[in-house]
Amino acid sequence: MKKLNPVMLAVLKGRLEQIADEMDATLFRSAFNPVIAEAHDACHGLYDAQTGGTLAQGKSGLPIFVGSNAFAVRAVIDKIAQTTPPDEGDVYIFNDPYAGGTHLNDFRLIRPYFVEGQLFCFLASVGHWLDVGGNVPGNFNARAVESFQEGFMIPVVKLFRRGELQQDVVDIILANSRSPFSGYGDLYAQINALTLGKKRMDEMVAEYGAETLTAAFAQLKAHASEMMRKSIAELPDGVYRFEDYLDNDGINDRPLKIALDLTIEGETMVLDFSRTAPPCAGPLNIARSTAVSCCYVALKHLFPDVPANNGVMEPITFVIPENTLLNVSHPKAVGGYTETILREIDVIFG
Repeated sequence: MKKLNPVMLAVLKGRLEQIADEMDATLFRSAFNPVIAEAHDACHGLYDAQTGGTLAQGKSGLPIFVGSNAFAVRAVIDKIAQTTPPDEGDVYIFNDPYAGGTHLNDFRLIRPYFVEGQLFCFLASVGHWLDVGGNVPGNFNARAVESFQEGFMIPVVKLFRRGELQQDVVDIILANSRSPFSGYGDLYAQINALTLGKKRMDEMVAEYGAETLTAAFAQLKAHASEMMRKSIAELPDGVYRFEDYLDNDGINDRPLKIALDLTIEGETMVLDFSRTAPPCAGPLNIARSTAVSCCYVALKHLFPDVPANNGVMEPITFVIPENTLLNVSHPKAVGGYTETILREIDVIFG
């Protein structure tokens, strides 16, 4: 694999991040609902074709999505492994919180990107839709005790097949929303963002070639991994413990502990949440992908100079047992995840 000089590497890094930024801007300008258009509850990025790891992402998206999108792409890769390889023009859609999602309002569109007929990477878009059914408008049901009360869940399915929109999929999704007009606009805004991303990637491949971009991906990952290892090595070895509490889950009036044992050993870090409270009855649970994304957000604040790509996570191990509220599966309620992620991030900051 060719080795790029630092100047060329910096140029390519900037161009790749600019693609994600433009995708963000496209969605913010086009979305129908203010949660995306004004609050910017959305995110875009480029992801590895084999692992789903983050290759590049923009600066204006919601931070928690930066890490979770990689898990979302991984869910698509797993789906592909179980079915058939993707074709050019395919786009996948889903809102499964337990497969790289966050909560049911966050719809993810994943587009495989091809170069000369070969899968090269994935483009991903996520945005918060206004309403996806459930017991209450907007889906923030503080009394929910299972996912079914929070809205409808779409597993990984194809929205486009070889460039052809699957209208029946769109009809099913919009028929289950109290705000179908808003959902329609947000859907097409995300589609347009992915279309823009493909166009910009086509331009980069034409200008630099796939081999150069592949080399850039590898070098940027290695650089991020090296920087993170050096940053960790500057911290004193040892085990650092901290814990905090959520007041209650809205169902049972008792506090919920989020506890971290953080181990530094040389250039490696272990974040162990084993002492965290078990899954709760209410909607303050989160999936493992969301919990890992919280770690990503916190570490990015602690080490702001480290580039945001898949190399960041290489020296870090996550221990998040399934018997905790930070690693639940369907149908545990997760609609109040924003309360939990903020507390988890606070615990990491200590």
